[in-house]
Amino acid sequence: MTPFMRAVGLTHYLPITREDSLMDIEVEKPGAPAGRDILVKVEAISVNPIDTKQRAPKDKVESTPRILGWDASGTVEAVGPACELLQPGDRVYYSGSVTRQGCNSEYQLVDERIAARMPASLNYAEAAALPLTSVTAWEALHDRLHIAIDKAANAGKTILVVGAAGGVGSIAMQLAKLAGLTVIGSASRASSKSWAIDHGADHIINHHKPWMPQLEAIGLRFVDYILCTNATTAHFLSMAEAIAPQGAICSIVDTTEPVPLHLLKSKSVTFVWEFMFTRSMFETADMIEQHRILSEVSQLVDEGALWSTLNERLSPINAANLRAAHAKLESGTMIGKLVIEDWQ
Repeated sequence: MTPFMRAVGLTHYLPITREDSLMDIEVEKPGAPAGRDILVKVEAISVNPIDTKQRAPKDKVESTPRILGWDASGTVEAVGPACELLQPGDRVYYSGSVTRQGCNSEYQLVDERIAARMPASLNYAEAAALPLTSVTAWEALHDRLHIAIDKAANAGKTILVVGAAGGVGSIAMQLAKLAGLTVIGSASRASSKSWAIDHGADHIINHHKPWMPQLEAIGLRFVDYILCTNATTAHFLSMAEAIAPQGAICSIVDTTEPVPLHLLKSKSVTFVWEFMFTRSMFETADMIEQHRILSEVSQLVDEGALWSTLNERLSPINAANLRAAHAKLESGTMIGKLVIEDWQ
């Protein structure tokens, strides 16, 4: 008899106000893992903008239900014959790959090279808030912007995190502080300003107002690095103005129309993208770096140097709660991370 599991999936790409945009379903439980795959019993999941973008209305129809979700924590139930890093019983956290079925299911297969043991000091919900944002922030700062981890190398350097109270911004500010940078966070609401300060911002500017007068008011002419986690197109002119000569800008958000890249030429500014699924999508030779990043994050959390950005919890994991989570993200008011836990 084929074993089945509970999941939340879709066949049509619909507005989140539709009850059939995300549906409670039963699907076959994955079989024994092959190669370097691990089979994880999912305990908690988090929702990110990638979920809402993947679910966004389009004409495509799935012949079999598609399962979304790219942030999870759980317990390893079985491992493939080539696994070297993890074993049954390990408590793990990971983001998975957009080319495979997601984590909105009771069990999931994931490559061990993009998973790691979760922080021992956290519960499943706290851990599920971390993988996607931590890997994104780490890669953005250290792989794309080439910011050194050594504090001494960053003495006197500054970074502006645009959208500081979001999931990635909340982690990026903490990592930037650990690297010795002066951190300026952008936020426009009292609640998001307070959150950003609590998560590492030394200064706050309002990204809806002219940036340069605000930077000058805190004694800065330019900033050395910019990490844009919100509205790349809308902020591009301000970023071009605020970035230091020979500085670097990294964005994680798609442009919605062409931007005047030539404005960066006179300053010899680097502009680079960060997409944390690149390594898993293309199975790059350095794919295992995400295991190493998550392992380092676990250590930092357990040492008290980095903390979870969990801000809202829902239970149980079902279609109704996932629709509510998608709606919250699409409203643009989310601060930190939203986690859904437990199957009931």
